[in-house]
Amino acid sequence: MLKSAGVDYVILGHSERREYFGETDALLANKVDRVLEEGLRPIFCCGESLPIREEGTHEAHVRAQISASLFHLSPDQFSQIVIAYEPIWAIGTGRTASPEQAQEMHAAIRSLLAEHFGTDIADQTPILYGGSVNAGNAVSLFSQPDVDGGLVGGASLKADEFLRIMDAF
Repeated sequence: MLKSAGVDYVILGHSERREYFGETDALLANKVDRVLEEGLRPIFCCGESLPIREEGTHEAHVRAQISASLFHLSPDQFSQIVIAYEPIWAIGTGRTASPEQAQEMHAAIRSLLAEHFGTDIADQTPILYGGSVNAGNAVSLFSQPDVDGGLVGGASLKADEFLRIMDAF
């Protein structure tokens, strides 16, 4: 149905799906497989809650999400994946990770991908930031070396703000 509507990408693992519908890493691995079988590109969301961030286990938490849901893929399959890092504590709260916090996690994700798939695939994998991107923070977030773009939520509903976010590239 999505393909017939001209959809190319499918968001999987969004924090609200994980929380409200109990989507597990194993279920998401199956969904990733299905999306790839249909010739669509998964945008795989990962991220941590505020308590996990405050405990200092956020990198391990995100590494576990990615490993459990994506590392069964072949390098060829994985080349179709887009990753969206979404610090749950910043979604819809008006809080945003600092550019340094975003860069730190994006670099950790890229390092994990390099360990498993090699540097070429890691460097070619788009890693988006998705935690309350807005016109005021887009330039500083998108200027980070490992932040390849944004997965924009509420700000995409305000045309003038969304245009300013797009101009941040």
